[in-house]
Amino acid sequence: MACDKSFSSSYMLLSPEKAGVVDLFRILIHSDVHKREFVDSSEEGEESIEGRQIMFVSTLAQKLMLLVAKPMSWSGSAIEFWLNLVSSNRSFGRLLVNCFRGKVVIPHRESGSFLSFIGNLDKRVELDNRIRPGDAEYHAALSMMASKASYENEAYLRTTVTRHWQMEFLGLYNFWNDYQEKATTQAFMLRDRDTIMVAFRGTEFFDADAWCLDADLSWYELPGVGKVHGGFMKALGLQKSLGWPKELDPHLKTPAPLAYYAIREKLRALLGENDKAKYVVTGHSLGGALAILFPAILAMHGEKWLMERLKGVYTFGQPRVGDEKFGEFMEMVLKEHQIEYFRFVYGNDIVPRLPYDDSAFMFRHFGRCCYFDSKYQGKIVQEVPNKNYFLPLQAIPMMMNAWYELLRSFMIAHEKGPDYREGSLLRISRVIGLLIPGIPAHAPQDYVNSMRLGASQLFLHQQ
Repeated sequence: MACDKSFSSSYMLLSPEKAGVVDLFRILIHSDVHKREFVDSSEEGEESIEGRQIMFVSTLAQKLMLLVAKPMSWSGSAIEFWLNLVSSNRSFGRLLVNCFRGKVVIPHRESGSFLSFIGNLDKRVELDNRIRPGDAEYHAALSMMASKASYENEAYLRTTVTRHWQMEFLGLYNFWNDYQEKATTQAFMLRDRDTIMVAFRGTEFFDADAWCLDADLSWYELPGVGKVHGGFMKALGLQKSLGWPKELDPHLKTPAPLAYYAIREKLRALLGENDKAKYVVTGHSLGGALAILFPAILAMHGEKWLMERLKGVYTFGQPRVGDEKFGEFMEMVLKEHQIEYFRFVYGNDIVPRLPYDDSAFMFRHFGRCCYFDSKYQGKIVQEVPNKNYFLPLQAIPMMMNAWYELLRSFMIAHEKGPDYREGSLLRISRVIGLLIPGIPAHAPQDYVNSMRLGASQLFLHQQ
């Protein structure tokens, strides 16, 4: 990986494909990790036990993901097909009747009605009609619905944006990952009057490649910017041999475009058509990390015109992206260009609490955090409760909260209306949450509910 050193003098890179079983476990015992083939680091001294544990967990997680990638994909496809088969036939009972009658409705993966596994957790399509254009929370609420929709296929997105939201669908795009050597990143764009929205897709439940990006705790230090999560940069378009050149080599050929560069060019063209137009960047989970990393690279490249046209960044369940220096750099950039950055976190969602915020992991959140509790009451906080999730003292309160969320799933439709009804799949996930609190809290359902039930007071308070 010597080619990576040209754009980053400080780095720590992990290559799980080079990690043998013996070498992997040896780093837990010996501090000379730099002799291991799967570790490439600019720091030649001995590594602390905490640092070696991070390398071990990150590498092992990626190796396991690579090992189960195909079975994971096959099982995911089968589960999604079954969920859509039942839905297309209106219910399981109706499906059995249709089987006897020979009139089973078979779902098609590229149809406008086919939903992903995440889409089946929350099937709501319509925007909240109580939130109007011009309201303080309008773009945040629209961003959440766009982030949820980003997990779906092109036909679904086109139908949703044009028919249900009455907006212009600008396209769905697949982007190349130079390190995984495949197209792993996805985003779609829409236009709502004078606002263009870019929505990055998050981690799909059965996508091992995406989980590998999340688990990849490699990092690079970008000059003047700080240390940044390697997996997220790879997803956004980091190049193996060049890093982040300001402009692409015109002779460079990749099977699919690189996310950062392709989206930047599309924004240049679209914003050039209308002097009043602004744009918003959003995403859920991994998509949220890419949403805040995108303007970071713009700022690093001195893209002043595009930064001035950026109205806001809205992320939901976003993991930590960089170190303290990166946070300071971004706070300065956001303030200089008067860009709104809202990082929404619901309850005990595990993802915003990862990677760890401690001396070994060095990752930090920054900016305002809009935190919603299990009653969907929002407030602005510097950091969420239980910021590192695994504190033993928090185990019992989290489990009690998980019980409350399970009971709430049976009551919320009666209290708030039929739009908040939860299906069987989400209730099953809430049962799993009794054992692993924070997993179901990451689903879009609670974030949509938070925006509809708690955001107005939060934004009113901010104004």
